[in-house]
Amino acid sequence: MKKITVFCGSNFGTKKIYEEQAYQLGKTLAQNNIGLVYGGSKTGLMGTLANGVLENNGEVIGVLPHFLREKELAHQNLSELLFVDTMHERKTKMNELSDGIITLSGGLGTLEELFEMLTWAQLGFHKKPIAILNVDGFYDSLLGLLQNMTDKGFLKKANKEILIISSSIDDLLHRMKKLHSTGL
Repeated sequence: MKKITVFCGSNFGTKKIYEEQAYQLGKTLAQNNIGLVYGGSKTGLMGTLANGVLENNGEVIGVLPHFLREKELAHQNLSELLFVDTMHERKTKMNELSDGIITLSGGLGTLEELFEMLTWAQLGFHKKPIAILNVDGFYDSLLGLLQNMTDKGFLKKANKEILIISSSIDDLLHRMKKLHSTGL
């Protein structure tokens, strides 16, 4: 994999481990010569993730809607910063530029991004590995909901299994690379 899109929060959350793991993921991507594609912001986990890559000599491509540029949220030190008109164009561009998707802790926007990528995979629009780095059990309740959806017949088991889940960065990347190399 050459580039991975990462979705995550523009806030830090209530536990320092979210920030630490965002930085460590960025550092690990850079050390493995995997470029980062992300939302382009300097704030919260997004900024920390980008700094983890940049401070370890990695490549970072940010994709930011124009309206967020006006709020001065853009990270100024990226390898490349692309501007789009809408949030939907942002996700589309991020997907086009990457070989896989990782989701870190975040809020509603992060969930929306994750679910759009999962829906696109379910519909066959892409075959990229999609993963959650489940830091400190952050996504345990969501994973329970997905299991409930499967148990109640609203989500096919095969579609639930599209999602790679791990609390370890190295394990997550290994599983994504393995899936990517098999061509799904």
